[in-house]
Amino acid sequence: MTGGIRLSGPHWRRVMAALASNDARTAYAQIVLGAKLPDVVADLNDQRRNRAIAALLESGLVERNAAKELEAYEAIFRDLLTQQPRRQAQTGLARFMRLGRIERYPANMAERRELLAWIVSEAIEPGELLTERQVNERLLSYTDDVVMLRRYMIDFELLERTPSGSSYSRPDET
Repeated sequence: MTGGIRLSGPHWRRVMAALASNDARTAYAQIVLGAKLPDVVADLNDQRRNRAIAALLESGLVERNAAKELEAYEAIFRDLLTQQPRRQAQTGLARFMRLGRIERYPANMAERRELLAWIVSEAIEPGELLTERQVNERLLSYTDDVVMLRRYMIDFELLERTPSGSSYSRPDET
């Protein structure tokens, strides 16, 4: 890094906020391509131009060198990636879930049954009689495809439908 001291390093939110601005994105592209300060977003009025450049400086995307010229901080994206924690290898049912929702169904039928049984136990109380709409509302927190999830639960006999199809419940534990 040339020119200043980076105390806390870049933060991805500041970088994304800066790049969300069309003016700042254009200025950044011009700086990366080697434009000198007077030519950077020269078509903008002074206020918009200064705001775009300030956003780039604050985010860490650009910095001033010893000659007070703007230059792109070359290691910014590498630095941002090193800030991200490594994903821990997940075990058990957690490896099929992401943020509390089903990311994928297990191919192994025993694991699939275990996942479905866990969801049923979380979503539906024993002895509770629910309409299809109520079941769908509860399953929506686990997946957008509630029809498939409900069908799997019925196929694995973890959820029962009345003969009329008007309500659902957990089967009696025997």
